[in-house]
Amino acid sequence: MTTGIRTVIYPVRDLTRAKALYSGLTGLEPSTDEPYYVGYSVGDQEVGLDPNGHSQGMTGPVCYWHVDDIELRVKALVEAGGRVTQEVRDVGGGKLIAAVDDADGNVIGLLQPPG
Repeated sequence: MTTGIRTVIYPVRDLTRAKALYSGLTGLEPSTDEPYYVGYSVGDQEVGLDPNGHSQGMTGPVCYWHVDDIELRVKALVEAGGRVTQEVRDVGGGKLIAAVDDADGNVIGLLQPPG
């Protein structure tokens, strides 16, 4: 089952500068603050800053659809004409992500929460 877009990740080059900007925007302190990722819990949304995003091919923000079975969703997207641009991988704590481009080159992010 897909539960909707609940996470948006922005690739950033200067994490300290981006953290100051997004803290000002949200009025919040980060809920996750690590050298490899800074995240903000904004209502039921997660807004993340990825200092490695550009080096991993991110050219702009990626919206992540939360799904129960990421392998099944990736397969369904490929069967419908999508192209895998990021294989399923664990980003820590059992959280799995993947990315598939649609026929127009739009990135569809998929995220399977742990458990």
